[in-house]
Amino acid sequence: MEDNKIIKQEIMTSKNEDNLLLNMDKIVNMVKEKGMCAEFFEEASPYIERVKTAFEINEKQAMFLSIFVSEYGKRTDTAFADLERILKCSSCRLIFELGNISMLQKRRYISLAGRNSYRVTGNSYRVPEGVIAALRENKAYQAPSFKNLTTEDFFDKIDELVAKNRNEYRNEWSDDENDYNLLCQDINDLLADNRQLPVTKYLEPLNLCDADKIILLTLCVDCIFFGKSTGSYLRDFRGLLSYNEFTSKRRQFRNKRGDLFESKLIECVNDEGFEDREMFKLTDKAQNELLGELNLQTKSKKGMIEWASLPEKKLFYNPQEQGKVEELTSLLMNENFQNIQKRLKDKGMRTGFACLFYGDPGTGKTETVYQMARKTGRDILLVDISQTKSMWFGESEKRIKEVFDRYRAKVKEAAIAPILLFNEADAVISKRQNLGNERKGCGQTENTIQNIILQEMEKLDGILIATTNLLQNLDKAFERRFLYKIEFHNPNSYAKSAIWQSILPSISQENALSLAQQFDFSGGQIENIARKCTVNSILFGKETDFEQLISYCHDESLVKKQNSIGFHTGD
Repeated sequence: MEDNKIIKQEIMTSKNEDNLLLNMDKIVNMVKEKGMCAEFFEEASPYIERVKTAFEINEKQAMFLSIFVSEYGKRTDTAFADLERILKCSSCRLIFELGNISMLQKRRYISLAGRNSYRVTGNSYRVPEGVIAALRENKAYQAPSFKNLTTEDFFDKIDELVAKNRNEYRNEWSDDENDYNLLCQDINDLLADNRQLPVTKYLEPLNLCDADKIILLTLCVDCIFFGKSTGSYLRDFRGLLSYNEFTSKRRQFRNKRGDLFESKLIECVNDEGFEDREMFKLTDKAQNELLGELNLQTKSKKGMIEWASLPEKKLFYNPQEQGKVEELTSLLMNENFQNIQKRLKDKGMRTGFACLFYGDPGTGKTETVYQMARKTGRDILLVDISQTKSMWFGESEKRIKEVFDRYRAKVKEAAIAPILLFNEADAVISKRQNLGNERKGCGQTENTIQNIILQEMEKLDGILIATTNLLQNLDKAFERRFLYKIEFHNPNSYAKSAIWQSILPSISQENALSLAQQFDFSGGQIENIARKCTVNSILFGKETDFEQLISYCHDESLVKKQNSIGFHTGD
């Protein structure tokens, strides 16, 4: 019996010696006690050797990696201050060791946690989930290979790198050159691993600098996925370039100089005869040479909601809305829509359909657009109103124009015209301000944006739908440009009863009607209560009884009362 205990202990000891996490734990405990000194490295040598060998790194890198892993799961990421505390050393010593930390980043064992240019304590780091998952299986992490990609997959990866490395503050760059250097390494590694691609073969002899590669490939991604052949502002690259590279490129581009211009890969945007030297786009040559093998019509789906992805959802309306929604849906069926457009054009009338859905929050305006799109086979180009606003004078207006430029391109390339959806459009179709003699500032910008939208609605050749909760703020000029206007009311008792039974099939018709008559809820509020019932059944393993359902309704009524003094629920 005693022999068996000894054997089991030896087996456990052997497993512990081979376990990477336990070896890391030993390293961290010892360095916390002794600090980063020669004595620590000597005593921790057996544990460091196992981590070092598994990950193919040096002893200091093994120590740093162990510390980062030990900090995993804490509320904040591991910053310089944490390393100083654990290692009992100064910032000077840590700065001296930055090369070892950077090597861990290059091997993808750690990553930068944030890119905040206002951070005064230096970078912070985190361990990716893939590294932790590998360690749980007692394995060293192997970064995924991106060799021999297709052109489509190559640009998917470029898009991922660009999105990951854009600064959180869109118009700021990072103070840390390391961010930029790592992005350059990622881009160059991806190009080196995919020399078989036409895009790589074309770029290789040009010997572009890293900043030019980032700018050019980002413009390609914007063109492929977002249809932004209309161009991008150079300031949009601040989150991707270092400060020095950005200022250098700004000087070059304003004078139309540099390799990208000389190779005729980019050009300034020309807006109605006026050249904008702050905005650039791919030339036709660049699109043909770099993107020619891609089907851009099927690829540029980002920012689009595909009709086939929209789940079917049964909606219940009051009689007055029901008829109008059914009529508009029928008109938007492609055969009917094309016939109507042809007849309008023959009579010299505008062919675009601009529609306004207005009414209280939660009455189904947005979902109605989705269900119309699904039934008529139309994709949706959803406009994020917040993304059209900018701190830069003149840029908001250009972003709005870009929305309509992109929509026009979509209408031309699509077999069935998509829907341009301005959801919660109060901010852009509200009453224009009377500025008097004032001609600058936010008021002027908002009026200019509204004038652009009004002009675009006049020449619309497609379908625009705007939703709003605040009809009283609608500018009169917009009112006459909407061909179809549908008001959405809170459902009547019969519609509410049908909604209750549709969302909660377990309740009886009598109870559903009782709830409908007792509580004046919108469809969105009824759905909120149904979600609470679902959560309750998951937590407690039983269906919600009618008494508890009534309690949830009273809770929702309280929310509604609070909303009336300053808040409103979303659509």
